[in-house]
Amino acid sequence: MIDYHVHLWPHGDPDATPTVEELAGYCEAAAAEGVAEIALTEHLYRFRAAREAVGDFWAEEGADPALAAVIGPYWDDHCRADLDIYVAVVEEAKAAGLPIRLGLEVDHYPGRMDAVGRLLDGYPFDVLLGSVHWLDIWMLDYVEDPTSMAEWGRRGVDAAWGAYTEALEDLAGTGVCDVLAHPDLAKVAGHRPDPGLRLDLEARMAEAAAANGMAAEVSSAGWRKPAQEAYPSPTLLDLFHAAGVPVTTASDSHGPGRVAHRSADLRRLVERAGYDSLAGFDRRRRRKVTL
Repeated sequence: MIDYHVHLWPHGDPDATPTVEELAGYCEAAAAEGVAEIALTEHLYRFRAAREAVGDFWAEEGADPALAAVIGPYWDDHCRADLDIYVAVVEEAKAAGLPIRLGLEVDHYPGRMDAVGRLLDGYPFDVLLGSVHWLDIWMLDYVEDPTSMAEWGRRGVDAAWGAYTEALEDLAGTGVCDVLAHPDLAKVAGHRPDPGLRLDLEARMAEAAAANGMAAEVSSAGWRKPAQEAYPSPTLLDLFHAAGVPVTTASDSHGPGRVAHRSADLRRLVERAGYDSLAGFDRRRRRKVTL
């Protein structure tokens, strides 16, 4: 098994310069749960270089002031780390023989993904996860924030899921990333659309991954959220398999405490869907990891 979605810093915590010894602890925690390889995939927005590339998009003319008042301070609190140091330490850990891969979790920035791609092309990443965490400037998965959660009622669940799916399709089409992270994240707060619409949207998600040569992530994080379900749903996972979309497995751990969280349960999910292997990555080249 693998855990291809691991973060260094909990949300809201300041960044701290990682060390090889710290990363060795992550690998040891994973091995204790039967996971042989991890990918460190810190959020791109934790790094100052990201803000330089995409700008303060929440401050543009016409932005909703209530939502801007949430996402602007969020970026101020989180966007502090040095990308070059992060890359250098993970590369040092790899050179020391640790079973770790260098990655990032990259959000969807409409109209700015070319700039993001140019930034990332300068680094030796093994794997890049693609995520949709906000729609325009609405942080749809910020379940701790009342303003963000009220937006579900204002926009409507069906419309929000439709917009999320469009954003995911656009992200996949950019070719910037290798894996769709938590692909049905729109269910994070427990809101699900009309069943018929959901099936249509899930089919579009699977097609977006297949058409753009992407893998998809199977993540235990949803079990820790109000959604109370792994990402993706069983029906979406079946659609991924039917479309020939390879999968990774992931904990989305923020810190070492949940590395490889419920990896045995994830294995059962992917085997039930018909998978006998996972997708590993080296320098963004996919390889097969036999279960």
